[in-house]
Amino acid sequence: MELIQQLINGVSLGSIYALIALGYTMVYGIVKLINFAHGDVFMVGSFVGFYSITVLDLSFIPALLISMTVCALFGVLIERIAYKPLRNATRIAALITAIGVSLLIEYGFIYVRGAQPEAYPNDVLPTDKFDIFGVSINSQSVLIFGVAVVLMIILQIIVHKSKIGKAMRAVSFDADAAKLMGINVDNTISATFAIGSALAGAAGVIFGIYYIKIEPLMGVLPGLKAFVAAVLGGIGIIPGAMVGGLLLGVIEALVSAAGYSLWRDAVAFVVLILILIFMPQGLFGKNKKEKV
Repeated sequence: MELIQQLINGVSLGSIYALIALGYTMVYGIVKLINFAHGDVFMVGSFVGFYSITVLDLSFIPALLISMTVCALFGVLIERIAYKPLRNATRIAALITAIGVSLLIEYGFIYVRGAQPEAYPNDVLPTDKFDIFGVSINSQSVLIFGVAVVLMIILQIIVHKSKIGKAMRAVSFDADAAKLMGINVDNTISATFAIGSALAGAAGVIFGIYYIKIEPLMGVLPGLKAFVAAVLGGIGIIPGAMVGGLLLGVIEALVSAAGYSLWRDAVAFVVLILILIFMPQGLFGKNKKEKV
């Protein structure tokens, strides 16, 4: 029963990783950029949700929507200011810029509001517990997982059924050919950043409600783990990011259940090393050699 309990906890944690990983994989899929500032968009989303709840006195859903909207605009702003001028630059230049943007957001945020942590109110979502066959299930975990699944389904509908989704798939396949077909590549890339950042904002609010404590450098470790999840599933592949995130959450929960909770962060990076050595294309990727 302890194992099942930990699996439930792992799925809840993994749904947060999956939401962040989707932003990594979407951006990589369309512009081949590892956006290391994505974890900081997640942090901004968490703070926007916190202030929406505590200052504006909003409930969970309005706070979630405000956080997603602010993060979508923030993501577009980052893309237009920092990444668009480097569209034809080398990958190493774009990678260094992404790291610089990440540090700028983190320490700019600390400069503006200070480094002190905040605590989410513990009554944002119901905290009832249900006992099913001896397994205690927290209603908060179920709601968080449900919200994450709904957002992933909406993303799948956008990507496969909408006009902007078709444009995103066309640009990710061949940007030059897509431009010849009349697709506005710049707007499509901005839309990709907006959608990925909105999901990171939602993950930030969910993380705050689940773990209570938030602080300006909170995006570093979850951001890196989400990157690991994206690589695990096959970076650039949306279903891979979802599965990779959930799988990483479950692995961490099982490591904690085995009594090695201090090693749970290290295990994520062991997973990254192993997947790069034995299956660099990820679980859902095709074996394709690429010069980086």
